[in-house]
Amino acid sequence: MRLQGKTALITAAGQGIGRATALAMAAEGAQVWATDVNAALLESYAGTPNVQTAVLDVLDKKAIVDLVARMPAVNVLFNCAGVVHNGTILDASDDDLDFAFRLNVRAQFWAIQAVLPRMLASGGGSIVNMASVCSSIKGLPNRNVYGTTKAAVLGLTKSVAADYVTKGVRCNAVCPGTVDTPSLGERINANADPVEARKAFIARQPMGRLAQAHEIAPVVVFLASDESVFATGQAFSVDGGITI
Repeated sequence: MRLQGKTALITAAGQGIGRATALAMAAEGAQVWATDVNAALLESYAGTPNVQTAVLDVLDKKAIVDLVARMPAVNVLFNCAGVVHNGTILDASDDDLDFAFRLNVRAQFWAIQAVLPRMLASGGGSIVNMASVCSSIKGLPNRNVYGTTKAAVLGLTKSVAADYVTKGVRCNAVCPGTVDTPSLGERINANADPVEARKAFIARQPMGRLAQAHEIAPVVVFLASDESVFATGQAFSVDGGITI
């Protein structure tokens, strides 16, 4: 088991990529702390071996600090929580931008600040941040706020990696293409024509289909494990060919 003996903290683990990754890490032997702001979503973990759940609002810095202090160890952090704003720069309000930066960037910043002392004290660890190919890697239409914040996540990732590269702490980012998650379904169904909206999402994927959450999770597991011990500061694209 690749993660035997490791303790992992995952945000937004109630559904989608977060949940798929929590289950994959638990299957690899990790003791997983699966967190989400929605308590109801965490009920699906009842009876799952190696998984402990906790309600966590990542916009609450004290809540993050308190949770990390309760954990017996923190060897892995997967910052998965985020929000997608739809529209161009002219469609975005100051509130849209502020909220996206708080959830997509500052929440990751706070979580990293909270776990780093624990990782350094124990000799190292792995931090994996959720980014996107829609970032500084590639511009996509109607994703101005999202792409801006995910570009910031890549900057955060590289900065942390550079500061702690000699101290045993690695920091990488996962950059998916379009993933068929419940949150994507909500955005699609909010359109006047959900069928056409789904077709449009699929059309931008060269593989001709959307990714599934369980296809992203193995990359996160790899980055959390010692198999990736020589990888840090990298943006790992899992995008079905968008960036070919």
